[in-house]
Amino acid sequence: MTDLTNRKAELLSTPVEHIDIRSFDARPIIDGMSKMSFTSRDLARATGIYNAMLADKDCSIFLVIAGSTSAGGCMDLYAELLRSNMIDGIVATGASIVDMDFFEGLGHKHYQALEIPDDNVLRSLYIDRIYDTYIDEEQLQDCDGTIFEIAESLEPKPYSSRAFIREMGRYLTKHGKKDNSLVKLAFEHDVPIFCPAFVDSSAGFGLVKHQVERMKAKQPYMVLDAIADFRELTDIKIKAGTTGLLMIGGGVPKNFIQDTVVCAEILGHHDVAMHRYAVQITVADVRDGACSSSTLKEAASWGKVETTQEQMVFAEAGSVMPLLASDAYHRGHWRERAVRAYGKMFDG
Repeated sequence: MTDLTNRKAELLSTPVEHIDIRSFDARPIIDGMSKMSFTSRDLARATGIYNAMLADKDCSIFLVIAGSTSAGGCMDLYAELLRSNMIDGIVATGASIVDMDFFEGLGHKHYQALEIPDDNVLRSLYIDRIYDTYIDEEQLQDCDGTIFEIAESLEPKPYSSRAFIREMGRYLTKHGKKDNSLVKLAFEHDVPIFCPAFVDSSAGFGLVKHQVERMKAKQPYMVLDAIADFRELTDIKIKAGTTGLLMIGGGVPKNFIQDTVVCAEILGHHDVAMHRYAVQITVADVRDGACSSSTLKEAASWGKVETTQEQMVFAEAGSVMPLLASDAYHRGHWRERAVRAYGKMFDG
């Protein structure tokens, strides 16, 4: 047992350090890339579009996250965008919010995989792997258990993912171990976070346990209301008017935020505009008809995104988001932005 403990400690010895976009100024790099070609120029144009969102006083900005960039070192980057009023709402996968951000908010870490033994060996050590990043499964189970505790503390009724994640943020303000948690900061700044596939994450295990134990005890239990997710996010889009999307990856979060335009129209709000600005950073391909939920130009045919100020960047997001975010931070348009605090829409 001692040998296994030592081996696990050896593998989990180098924590991932999240990049600080304030610590370097990427403006000269982005300016230089604008004079290049290929992905470099695409990234420079995407950065310009994000800066245009920030400079547009009427524009509300949604950060959309899929994939594992939070675990890979972008966690503090996203937190800084929120803290500096550079985003007004978040749509993400449950894994990004729970398994990664909330997980670290509880005091746990992600680790660099300096070597990758057989994955069956990792399983025997209770180490989970995301490519070259490790997670301690025992710590992840602590995250599951904390979600269970939060569910147990709530009135047994339906909650949107936004409402439940707000309770997670409230929990971190009292018991958290990391000030730079996106979930905690979102609670403090009234920035709503939506996870349309919330149970596809560590939260799912805790919520299933809550439901099963309440059913066994013949007691009522809380449930997640996916329809409320769609309705609430559409309500924000209707109120916001002009909107911009900064999307990392795609899939369900991307499609969910884009669909709000169509939903608003179906509800009779024919004056709600398509998303004016859109940037997507992805490695997904277009040739299978998907590109992790359509290209941005294709989305225009569905009435979701305008094509005037949109840019696809085909790159691994962890390698280009630090440049985009640092450039935007140091150009400083965020200093003149109004605080939206859309989370207050749902108080009471």
